[in-house]
Amino acid sequence: MIAADTSTWIAFLEGSSGSDVQALDAALANRQVLMVPVVLTELLSDASLPAAVARSLSQVPAIHVQTGFWERAGGLRAKVLRQGRKARLGDALIAQFCLDHGVPLLTRDRDFQAFAGAAKLALFHP
Repeated sequence: MIAADTSTWIAFLEGSSGSDVQALDAALANRQVLMVPVVLTELLSDASLPAAVARSLSQVPAIHVQTGFWERAGGLRAKVLRQGRKARLGDALIAQFCLDHGVPLLTRDRDFQAFAGAAKLALFHP
């Protein structure tokens, strides 16, 4: 199983090329993708997103919040910030969902490197 960040989903939906897009396409075909709720929220925030695409995205199985999630996510973000690295709130939440479920993250966003270094977030490299 893998999760994909918003950057990879957008590239996939726009028909862009790249190894991450190919990996997401293959994972979807094999039903090996979990949707991070924050990513779904970001994707559904696009006012121009067709309703059929929104329905399809909403049907990808979601990762669920585990007890203590919010505290762990806050601690993770604080750890990255203490290291002087960029740590957007949404990225911290995405990283923590993946860490809690042991799911690698497929992303184009280099900001996740900070979470990989701080907490051993597995980044999926096709």
